[in-house]
Amino acid sequence: MSTAERRICVSICERDTCSLTSAIKLAAETGHFIEVRLDCINEHALTSALENLQQLLQEHAESTIITLRPQEQGGLRLLTLDERIQFWREHGFGLPAFLFDLEIDLAEEFLRTGEAVDWSRVICSSHDFGAGVADVKNLYERIARTPARFLKVAVNLDDAVDNLEIFKLIERVTSDDRKLVAIGMGAAGVPSRILGPSRGSFFTYASLDHHTSTAPGQLTATELRDIYRAEQITDATSVMGLIGQSIAHSLSPQIHNAAFASSGLDAVYLPFDVRDLASFMRRMVHPATREIEWRLRGLSVTAPHKKNVMDYLGWIDPAAREIGAVNTVVIEGKQLKGYNTDALGFISALQTERPRLNGARCAVIGGGGAARAAIWSLLQEGAKVSVFVRDTERAKPLAERFDITISNLQAAAFESFDVVVNTTVLGMSGHQEQQTPATAEQLRGAPLAYDLVYNPTETRFLREAEQVGCETLGGLSMFVAQAAEQFRLWTGREAPSKVMHAAAVEALGGR
Repeated sequence: MSTAERRICVSICERDTCSLTSAIKLAAETGHFIEVRLDCINEHALTSALENLQQLLQEHAESTIITLRPQEQGGLRLLTLDERIQFWREHGFGLPAFLFDLEIDLAEEFLRTGEAVDWSRVICSSHDFGAGVADVKNLYERIARTPARFLKVAVNLDDAVDNLEIFKLIERVTSDDRKLVAIGMGAAGVPSRILGPSRGSFFTYASLDHHTSTAPGQLTATELRDIYRAEQITDATSVMGLIGQSIAHSLSPQIHNAAFASSGLDAVYLPFDVRDLASFMRRMVHPATREIEWRLRGLSVTAPHKKNVMDYLGWIDPAAREIGAVNTVVIEGKQLKGYNTDALGFISALQTERPRLNGARCAVIGGGGAARAAIWSLLQEGAKVSVFVRDTERAKPLAERFDITISNLQAAAFESFDVVVNTTVLGMSGHQEQQTPATAEQLRGAPLAYDLVYNPTETRFLREAEQVGCETLGGLSMFVAQAAEQFRLWTGREAPSKVMHAAAVEALGGR
């Protein structure tokens, strides 16, 4: 693989020589660039590590990048400027490598002292974990004043819309003489890591696994290559994605990208961590106002945007309007269209366990967009629905919309209901995983407990239900069913549902 074809740089961060050697050999098998983070090595072992690595680095001299990152620039060690100068003079520039990464303060010092540096082999880098995208232009202008051929800017992003500034910078700088790597760090910056190379960034960074990640929001090389097919993305690639907040644990990218690959479609599905919905829809989505050229075809919508996204759509499916929530956006020409596939997914999964719902007594826990879809679907089937929430005052509009009763969740007992449905995110993988909206005692006597949370497959809510003899139904079937309908709306093709389900099961660890 030539240098020009490499689009991923695997960053290696290990504490000892043995682990570092193994990691370099493993990363070399991927055929990508390899960043050797020497700041990760125990400081007392660094000198011996350099001696042992000489031959190994020589074998991969055309693909390795040497880095000694100080703590204030995201490194693992406290390193003074003098210590870093000494390292590069005595060791760094003598190592067999393709490129040497010098932080901006170090590069400026070498320029001031007239150090003999081969600037054609230098990446001049700047990392900002605080100021964010507002300072990206200033950071770039500072590193651009050095003669380094390769420039790197990494800034922390707070919102998916901030990726625009990363992409604009890449477009501004791309040339034959100088190469830029621009990265948005954090969950909001993930789109820049995936799309960056296709838009002109020299490469993107990845880790071998999540345990050895070297920056916030960094994906693994396997994720970039096998899930997002980042090396195959071009200007012609169709883009779909998920908009929401705290979406790191969503499996939507895994199942949709698997479906695209299985169907032979040149398409990619991305996570967009969106706080300012209005700005994102105006600046990145709507064809009439967006500030980016891309083939955006559709979006999945999750909490907390399912209701508010309706304000930015030109047409809404009647069922979605009745539900009062949209979880799917389709872009057709200059128009944004809204649908709700949660309803179809919810009811189709439930009817595998309860084919006849007419007259069934159903308790729905929660009052968000997923609850709206569940309530509407159950009412369409003739079920009798009651809703349970922690804040009954806030849920009054829901009661009025569907003409149903709202009760306080904390005082609820579900023994008189045929089905109890959890539509909240309590129990989802992450910081809420050990929580449940209802206890075993509350669920005692209910024949079926249905949890819309699909990650993990067995939530605490379901475990509480099993303790008191309830049948249980997890959210994975609903998740795949609603996603399959999204696939059909975006592509006009029937979805490979089995492929999508298998991708979800694999991502969940085969559970």
